[in-house]
Amino acid sequence: QVHLVESGGGLVQPGGSLRLSCVASGFIFSVSPMSWYRQVPGKARELVAEISSGGVSRNYADFVKGRFIISRDDAKKTIYLQMNVLIPDDTGVYYCHSLNFWGRGTQVAVSS
Repeated sequence: QVHLVESGGGLVQPGGSLRLSCVASGFIFSVSPMSWYRQVPGKARELVAEISSGGVSRNYADFVKGRFIISRDDAKKTIYLQMNVLIPDDTGVYYCHSLNFWGRGTQVAVSS
């Protein structure tokens, strides 16, 4: 059974940083592309960043380029999203995704 479990969300001031984690189980993690999505209030869920198997290729949404970094640790079956220079528009629920599976999300709130 596939499980994706996110953690690391919270409340942070504008300009601050957070690191999200997603631990995967139930599938062959090392050969699977992984991604982070987010859903902000009033908008559809959108892709934030994705990373290929082996971490060779990484792609980012324009609105996070230069601020967020996606990475993976295949030994720990975990992906990360390092979020820097956070702004209020980054507020939302962040989801881990792979294949056709989703985690339950972790809430990020950016506010002073």
